[in-house]
Amino acid sequence: KMSRISKVAVIGGGLMGSGIAQVSAAAGLKVNLIDVKEAILKTAMSTIEKNVFRGYKKSIESKKIDEASARQEVDKILARINCHAKAEDAVSDVDLVIEAATENLSIKHKIFASIDKAAPAHTIFASNTSSIQIKDICTAVNRTDRFAGLHFFNPVPVMKLLEVVRGPTTSDETFNALLDYGKDIGKTTVKCKDTPG
Repeated sequence: KMSRISKVAVIGGGLMGSGIAQVSAAAGLKVNLIDVKEAILKTAMSTIEKNVFRGYKKSIESKKIDEASARQEVDKILARINCHAKAEDAVSDVDLVIEAATENLSIKHKIFASIDKAAPAHTIFASNTSSIQIKDICTAVNRTDRFAGLHFFNPVPVMKLLEVVRGPTTSDETFNALLDYGKDIGKTTVKCKDTPG
């Protein structure tokens, strides 16, 4: 049986990707956040910082925690996230890669083909796609048994639902590991079949 997922790479630093990085880091996981554009990563990190700090606002107001302690907690969460420009470098020691890039099949194929060689054999690949079928995306890799969909909803830190999408080749072990990951990051997981849209 696969051990719990403890380190995640997220490809794409936009709204979805930064949200996935935030909830993963807040749950105590280590995160590599990947985007080719440095400006997008900078924006992502400041958004994550604001969001996480906002989560402590009520506790500060009700004096459960003082602002300095809240800042320390925020810094702990931010310290779990490392930013990378190159996906190949950022997947060499992770348990799970979540792709949250553009809804474009050829871009997704390029991304997954490039990391298939760089990631360890046990690493699970997942796409956050909402419109392309997993069976069409996973053709870019050899590990089709360790490939599935993780469909988060926007805004990720607020929306409780996470669809775990089973592709035609997804193994039980992979599917169960992703359901566990969903629970670990505080989401309500829904098992889904691989249908478009």
